Amino acid sequence: MPDTRLNLSAGLASVSVATILVLAKLWALSLTGSLSIAASLADSAMDFLIAAGGLLAIYYASRPPDDDHTFGHTSAEDLAALAQSVFILISAGVIGVTSVRRLLSPAPKEMMAEGAGIAVMILSIVLTIALVLWQRHVARKTGSKVVSADSLHYVGDLIPNIGAILALLASSMFGFHQLDSVVALGAAGILLVGALNIGKSAWDALMDRAAPPEMIAAIENMAKEMPGIYAYHDLKTRMAGSKPFVNIHIEVNGDQTLREAHAISAGLKRQILDAYPNADVIVHKDVAGEAD
Repeated sequence: MPDTRLNLSAGLASVSVATILVLAKLWALSLTGSLSIAASLADSAMDFLIAAGGLLAIYYASRPPDDDHTFGHTSAEDLAALAQSVFILISAGVIGVTSVRRLLSPAPKEMMAEGAGIAVMILSIVLTIALVLWQRHVARKTGSKVVSADSLHYVGDLIPNIGAILALLASSMFGFHQLDSVVALGAAGILLVGALNIGKSAWDALMDRAAPPEMIAAIENMAKEMPGIYAYHDLKTRMAGSKPFVNIHIEVNGDQTLREAHAISAGLKRQILDAYPNADVIVHKDVAGEAD
């Protein structure tokens, strides 16, 4: 399908850019010894893991459920995200501790080959901007939440990349090597917050936490305003990866034909899917006034 191909192209582009940046920053780190580049490298490694997880999520989303996984395979996305958050936390801790030690050291560590480091960080910014533009184009066409979220994450990466350039310039032009550790410490804080957010989201999904309140409120409004529905009850939701599962009971006129009752429930399901195309929706029909 065209939407799936576009989403896959965005996912492949994200993985490719992240791979190039990890390799380039490894090379720059080996030349400069810059902690701010190390922090940016950790961020790019996180990007690679998230991009790979997103690509797998897009691939799995296009596969139908099978006999062993009747609700699909989207929980694998949450397991991957939980592992990612642990990796990020460890990286942030190592960078943060090293930054503090360098700041407290009486003889600050001098950096070398700042020009090569700056060139790599400029390359990183250019590739990131190009990727974000393509991802936003795809997200507008397909409405993919995975692609949209990945795009937002890459926009946030521009900050540590710019910080690393400033740190390298300060070292090269003014001999102010301490700024590198300060930038790295700030980047470690950003990584820490990102890891906690990713970990919490994955944990909530694995524990069958309900869908976001705004989504629940929107579905409730659809049920209230749908002609032929007298009332609704037992609205239950959960998230698995980026896929929401919705289960709702509606009360309809018991004297109408089954075909008419089915048309009402199908209309509600269609409305929910129009708003949340990735959702798995089950609508149960009960006789008005006789619901269990």
